[in-house]
Amino acid sequence: MKALNTVKIQLESRSVNEGYARVAVSSFASQLDPTVEEINDIKTAVSEAVTNCIVHAYKNGVGKIYISVSILENSVLEIKIRDRGCGIEDVKKAMEPLFTTGGEDRAGLGFSVMESFTDKLRVRSKQGVGTTVTLYKRIRGRASLV
Repeated sequence: MKALNTVKIQLESRSVNEGYARVAVSSFASQLDPTVEEINDIKTAVSEAVTNCIVHAYKNGVGKIYISVSILENSVLEIKIRDRGCGIEDVKKAMEPLFTTGGEDRAGLGFSVMESFTDKLRVRSKQGVGTTVTLYKRIRGRASLV
């Protein structure tokens, strides 16, 4: 699908930047006139993806998180969140509910949450290279409520 508009954001993998990422992506999506529920879905999915980068990708330090958000044809929002961290050994296993490598204080629900708040989730990862999470959300918007 053709991108009609795109924004790119780069930020450090610090917890304080997670809120900025959520708001920046949802603000960009606002040009599609989403419902409050759709905005909340986007914020939640982005929050989970960025938190995964902060907690898992750069365990021993701070790295970069790259976010690209595109509006595609048919009001589809494509959100790519990429890191250059440690990568995921087994993506299929990592996507199982309750699986975590983050210790007792992590629930292991990040990918499940992302999947439940978007229309499609794609995860690509290579150990030692990094991970890209791509989220797709069709915005039906307020016009569909009339």
